[in-house]
Amino acid sequence: MTQKVAVLGTGKIGEALLSGMLRGGWPPADLLVTARRPERAEELRTRYGVTPVTNAEAAKTADTLILTVKPQDMGTLLEELAPHVPADRLVVSGAAGITTAFIEERLTTGVPVVRVMTNTPALVDEAMSVISPGSHASEADLAHTEEIFGAVGKTLRVPESQQDACTALSGSGPAYFFYLVEAMTDAGILLGLPRDKAHDLIVQSAIGAATMLRDSGEHPVKLRENVTSPAGTTISAIRELENHGVRAALIAALEAARDRSRALASGKKD
Repeated sequence: MTQKVAVLGTGKIGEALLSGMLRGGWPPADLLVTARRPERAEELRTRYGVTPVTNAEAAKTADTLILTVKPQDMGTLLEELAPHVPADRLVVSGAAGITTAFIEERLTTGVPVVRVMTNTPALVDEAMSVISPGSHASEADLAHTEEIFGAVGKTLRVPESQQDACTALSGSGPAYFFYLVEAMTDAGILLGLPRDKAHDLIVQSAIGAATMLRDSGEHPVKLRENVTSPAGTTISAIRELENHGVRAALIAALEAARDRSRALASGKKD
């Protein structure tokens, strides 16, 4: 690992990626960071031993630029970077909704761009990172991107046309599970359990269910049927979920997230 990698706009996801790369064997000397606030940059230097630089310095010296700014800030960042990014620089974007074409149009012709949507479980090395090539990205560029994001979880290649759907499913996905756990915890309290016990019961059930889904190879319908006895407690609960339209609400929620990802690409802020 001799290539220099710069993480630009190092917020929570950027820091999670940075720390994962260090755990994966990247030397701190090969990692550069940029941050909007000087005190944030110094915090990253102290915590990880990496080198804070300006965005322009990163563009001039790093082999790979990972752009982790918010979608609405991407245009401004690219305007700043454009004079300094040569055609052989790999640019990786982690901004929701921002297309590779949007980035390519603002940089030197021929710059390879890869689009990635990861999620917050990168903080615990359990991210799902979805990778799509731009028009100039090579197999080596994709492999290098997979190496970087593989440090914090699993990677999957998809056509860029599927990125907005992936953003709705996995990019925003952890929030849906947190929301569900919050609701189930409140239900546990209503049923007479202390909050801490309800939380532990639900979290371990979620971990166990996710592990079964990952490792068993069974369809989720089959796994659910294995828990659902005739005239039992589970089918009574499932009936109420169906009566309240939970399945339809989830589909509508994911469509809304996909549509918002598309809107971000068009520059809409609200």
